[in-house]
Amino acid sequence: MSPAPAKLEWRGVAKRFDGAPVLRSLDLSVAAGGSLVIIGGSGQGKSVAIKIATGLMKPDSGQVLIDGMDVAAMPAREQRQLPRRFGMLFQGAALFDSLSVWENVAFRLINADGVPRRQAKLRALEALDRVRIGREVAGLYPSELSGGMQKRVGLARAMMADPEIIFFDEPTTGLDPVTGRAINALIREQVKGLGCTAVTITHDLESARRIGDEIALLSGGVIVWRGAAGDLHHSGVDEVDQFVRGDP
Repeated sequence: MSPAPAKLEWRGVAKRFDGAPVLRSLDLSVAAGGSLVIIGGSGQGKSVAIKIATGLMKPDSGQVLIDGMDVAAMPAREQRQLPRRFGMLFQGAALFDSLSVWENVAFRLINADGVPRRQAKLRALEALDRVRIGREVAGLYPSELSGGMQKRVGLARAMMADPEIIFFDEPTTGLDPVTGRAINALIREQVKGLGCTAVTITHDLESARRIGDEIALLSGGVIVWRGAAGDLHHSGVDEVDQFVRGDP
């Protein structure tokens, strides 16, 4: 059986900052409907890889392909439309302090898609239902919510427009273990429900195992191992074993 075609692919991607290489030659892909988790230590280029994939940063060399098409070679109009195909759950949820919960969730609908506020609010309330937040919090502000609740609101916003590809940046950072497990389960459920492609970056190994179908270790600007989530603890690769054990 031939492998599923890649929804997203980094091909030979390199990036330097002040002459220092962060990504050397990143070769990585994720199939449509798949959930890939990129793990690795701080400063290994995980966030840079995501920023390049979403177009927030340009690579020094290499290609990013979506559905087999080189993003850099797309017509300008298609490039401008790319953000509409993505969803993003930021590390700190990144909610707007001055907007209510429902306005945060509906931000894209109102400000990018031109959906009337009344209709946008109804859709936001439905999104809050999906992440198991009571509608009574819709009129509250982010400062009135716990960290776990803020993550749920961020997830509702990321899923709002049924993205083709969704990115999760350290989804459980700052959460207690119980809340972290709940967020992991919710992410897994929502991604499978939408049928979208998911890419997660994290250093939380429990989160990686619970969210990902596959896990890849990024170190020294390249992928040193990739495999099924269940194989992480018996990869047979010294660098992976060292990372899993937390050895210096």
